[in-house]
Amino acid sequence: MHKDELLELHEQMVIIKDHFSARDHVDSSLFDPYDELSVEPSHVHKSKSEHKHAVFVLGNALATAMSDDEFSSAGRVGKRMEELADDAEGKI
Repeated sequence: MHKDELLELHEQMVIIKDHFSARDHVDSSLFDPYDELSVEPSHVHKSKSEHKHAVFVLGNALATAMSDDEFSSAGRVGKRMEELADDAEGKI
């Protein structure tokens, strides 16, 4: 994936995050690990690896927000996103 495509994906995922954050039944602290990264789609000066890591961390939070439990489809996606985030963090 090219960096511009990754930035577009990152931007779309942030829009989804904002939608979930506005809901009452979603714990907004789920997104704290992503917010602590301080990597936003508009930060084009950040490396592709940093954006990739941010996308996986955000993907994990989104999947967790959508899951009923760790064994649901979204729960399994969240677990895989967590693994990918850990791997991507090692490459920054």
